[in-house]
Amino acid sequence: MQPTSLPTPPDSPAQPLLFDVLGPRRVEADFSGGHLSSDGGLLLLRQIDEGLGVSRTLAACFRDARDQRFTEHSVRELLAQRLLGLAAGYEDLSDHHRLRNDPLFAVAVGKTDPLGMNRAEKDQGKALASPSTLNRLELGNNKDTCCHKIHADAVQIEAALLLMGVRCLAKHTQEVVIDLDASDDPLHGKQEGRFYHGYYGSYCYLPLFAFVGSIPLWAQLRTSDGDAARGAVEALTKIVPAIRARCPKARIIIRADSGFCRHEIMTWCESQTPVVFYCLGLARNSRLVEQKEVTDAFQRAHERALLSGGVGRSFTEFFYQTLESWSVARRVIAKTEVLHDKDNPRFIVTNLPAEGFPDGAEDRFCAQKCYEDFYGARGEMENQIKQEYLDLNADRTSTHWLASNQLRLWFSTFALLMFARLRTLALQGTQLGRATVDTIRTRLLKVAALVTVSTRRVYVRLASAFPLQEVFAQAQRALAELQAPIIE
Repeated sequence: MQPTSLPTPPDSPAQPLLFDVLGPRRVEADFSGGHLSSDGGLLLLRQIDEGLGVSRTLAACFRDARDQRFTEHSVRELLAQRLLGLAAGYEDLSDHHRLRNDPLFAVAVGKTDPLGMNRAEKDQGKALASPSTLNRLELGNNKDTCCHKIHADAVQIEAALLLMGVRCLAKHTQEVVIDLDASDDPLHGKQEGRFYHGYYGSYCYLPLFAFVGSIPLWAQLRTSDGDAARGAVEALTKIVPAIRARCPKARIIIRADSGFCRHEIMTWCESQTPVVFYCLGLARNSRLVEQKEVTDAFQRAHERALLSGGVGRSFTEFFYQTLESWSVARRVIAKTEVLHDKDNPRFIVTNLPAEGFPDGAEDRFCAQKCYEDFYGARGEMENQIKQEYLDLNADRTSTHWLASNQLRLWFSTFALLMFARLRTLALQGTQLGRATVDTIRTRLLKVAALVTVSTRRVYVRLASAFPLQEVFAQAQRALAELQAPIIE
């Protein structure tokens, strides 16, 4: 039996939608359910935002020249709407055309009138800002018109991200590892600063990231017409003092791939007091491969390969100095690997002591463990960048101007920080304790909710069949203890 549509009652906004019958029952649907939302889990991110002061701290980095007598949406509310939209998977500004009608989204943003009943007649029922208002927020630094009166201070936003990031570190931390990396951001238009990058084979930006574990500290959008390590020393001169101020007893280690193996970076680390340690990939060359220690290690690797199906590896270390660029000899660790008929030498350079530190294992930084266990762990930072790109759309840099695209990158980074804190503060010990952003969003945030707004309360009824009720309740209890920091 094919579904049909019933006659539309006079007071009904649309015809009921009929589906295949279920036994003796008809299956009908319409859109008269009231104030329903598919993002009930945003209440948890609201607690993160309020407790850590993310949108309030970020709002302090903007100058608002609007006449406040006629302002309905504060800068903090606009920023919270944008960040929570990204967190919920709504990366396009046009998505907010419908999100304006979602009262639960308005509650998460902090709107005291979540139904929008007190707004002007043309906007009644729409508590949140329109896509065009959010667009003016992003383009405020690029357009000087009577409509673009909110201006971002890039220096302050950069400092705010660093401040909120280092605030996540325990004050008595003994060791902080800063992972640096550059990633391509492909462009598909005529954006400002557009250059073709030969390695990536596309027109792109080349942003610079810095993480400590899952905590983002730095997200700098750069053009791709320069070295991958460009600006790294300038970033470290801000990141390292901020970490030392938070964790005065911590030793600091810089970890990055061969794109950051630059004499300027290593010299800067060695000149700091106390010294900043580094462990960097080192691109191979003929002089490195021909070192006696490397050829001896390859001989051992070939011997092992004969006994293990054609695959074998060995490790060695030696001191090495380039012919021109390095002013001193440095400790180099080589991994000599045999893959059947192919030799695969890889190198890292480090000033980490081979004998380890007094508070750790003596062999922690021996050649093999330093390469496999310590340097190899930098792959986790690449997973964080993937989450920011794939789950939070950090590559949606489609405005014309570099400054507004930088702002979008920061928005995605702040959203990533919120998820990192959600995992740490509320989800430890649960099945989502190590989950990615997309998994948390799909399994925890996307929960159906019925919203009832009265004079005294906002009552949110979450779906009774929601499978992670215990995890949700545990997260709520943990986040209820957060206290908002004072914003100076």
